[in-house]
Formats: sequence, C-alpha cells, structure tokens
Amino acid sequence: MSLCLVIDEMHPSLPEYMEPLGVTLHYRPELTAAEVPAALAAHPYDGLMVRSKLRVTTELLTQAPELRYVARAGAGVDNIDEAAMAAAGVTLLNAPEGNRDAVGEYAVGLLLALFRNTVRANQEVRAGQWRREANRGEEIGGKTIGLLGYGHMGRAFARRLSAFGCTVLAHDHDPAVPADEYATLVSLAELQERADVLSLHIPYSAANHHFVNEALLQNFCNPIWLLNTARGEVLDHAALVQGLQSSQVRGAALDVLENEKLATLTPEQQARFDFLSTAPQVLLAPHIGGWTFQSYRRINKVLAGKIKEFLGA
Repeated sequence: MSLCLVIDEMHPSLPEYMEPLGVTLHYRPELTAAEVPAALAAHPYDGLMVRSKLRVTTELLTQAPELRYVARAGAGVDNIDEAAMAAAGVTLLNAPEGNRDAVGEYAVGLLLALFRNTVRANQEVRAGQWRREANRGEEIGGKTIGLLGYGHMGRAFARRLSAFGCTVLAHDHDPAVPADEYATLVSLAELQERADVLSLHIPYSAANHHFVNEALLQNFCNPIWLLNTARGEVLDHAALVQGLQSSQVRGAALDVLENEKLATLTPEQQARFDFLSTAPQVLLAPHIGGWTFQSYRRINKVLAGKIKEFLGA
C-alpha cells in the first residue's frame, strides 16, 4: 500500500486514477506551504503530489524519510530542487504530456491575435471605432517561426503550425533532441539569422535565467515578434522593453511574467510592467497556456500512469 500526500488542488478524477494502483490519497489542498513539513512528518508518506505551492528542498525532504517520489502536476519543475531529490534518493515525476496540447493550441492563438490585432480591434469596436486599415494584419503563412526549446511544448506548437504554410525552425541546447517532420533543428545562430518570430519553450533554471537578453535579441537579423508561454524569468523584461522601444521586437505576447505576484513588484518591475501593460503591440495573460478543462483531468491520468510504472503496480 502506497500513501501519497496531495497538497494542491487537483481535478476530482484523481482518486479514480490512483486508487486502482493501491495508492491511498491524503488530499490536503488547504495546507499552507508552512504547514506541509509537519503534515509530511505525521505519516509515512512514500509519495507527495504538488503543483507550485511550495519549493521541494533538502529541508522539506528531511521531514519525509519514507518518501520515494514527488509527482509534479504540470510540466515545470523550477520549484523542485532536483539535486536535493537525487541526494535523498527521491524520484521526480512530472506531466508535460498532460498540458502540451493546451499550450500548443494556445501559442497558435497568441500568434494569430498578435498578427491580426485582435485584442486592440475588439477594444476599438466596443468603443465605437471602426478602423479597418489601421488593423490590417500579418499572415502566418510564409513566415519563419523560431522555437527556442524543442521539448513537449515546442513540438506541440510546431505540429499545429504545420497547417499554416510557414517554416518552423527549432533550437535546443540538448544535441540529443530528436528531429521530427514539424520543425528543422538548427543552431541558435541560424535561428537568429532567419526567424521572423521567436517563441520561448525552455524551462526555468539558474542557467536559463534571462537567457533571452539584450544581446540575444539584438542578434536577430529581422525584427521579430516574441511569444513567451514558458517561464517569465527566462526573458529579461528590461531587454524586451528596450527591444519594443527600438522596434527590434515588433510585438510580444506574454502568458508569463518576471514576477507574477503583481502586488509585490519592485519599482523597476513596476515600471516595466506599466510599459508592457499600456503598449498596444503587447498582449498579456495570467499564465493560462496549459490551463484547460481537458488538461486539468489529463494531468491526473499522465501522473497516474507514471506512478503506476514507478511502483510496478
């Protein structure tokens, strides 16, 4: 019998997937991050299921000596200290397969909205303005779309772009990333030479902090549109503001921000946010790329499959 503590809200289907595996769930989404260590210490849990409520650290793991796996209900694992997990002999399971389709569709929607001035046009018509020529847009067909990162999310976006008659290039730091029919793998230099659009699909890590910075943006040969459905911290927002002001960046669609707790912005972050939130060529959304009713349930199914394999159930 396996015992798993669940500390974040999950789709109600979770017991349906987990109980056949012999996993008993202690469903405690009401726990605060500060309360989780004591909750872990209270029972011999061999599993912990999380979203983004807290960081999984060495200190936390010491409270759960029986822990065998941490299941991250989503794709990103930037709130999990993987070195601490490895040192403690705890396996990390995550579920990028659960929301990759949601992100792929959403990225297409952002690109279309950006190219066709959809948000601005909607606001103008609601205000009684009928400005057709001012909202003449761009087509995806014929463009070269550059993807930075070619994992689950980048591939899902590329697959959907294949119907638009565009060229899709992808760069990934991992030379072992397999190619497929939806994108051509290229060097970063070639991506910068050819792309009209830059879409970010890399995870956040200390090494990727502000990976997309002023130097990287300035080395694109063409003025670009920029999409970020990954993590806000991989993009230097000061460099983005500068790129927008110089027209090196023609427009941006940001589903993620450098600090998503808007009430805690520093003065510098607030100044950048004020610019981005009023710039007509910028679209903003509250980190909803993978947030669909379908992905909410699918993440449970994916995690259950991985836990089943891990437990040998």
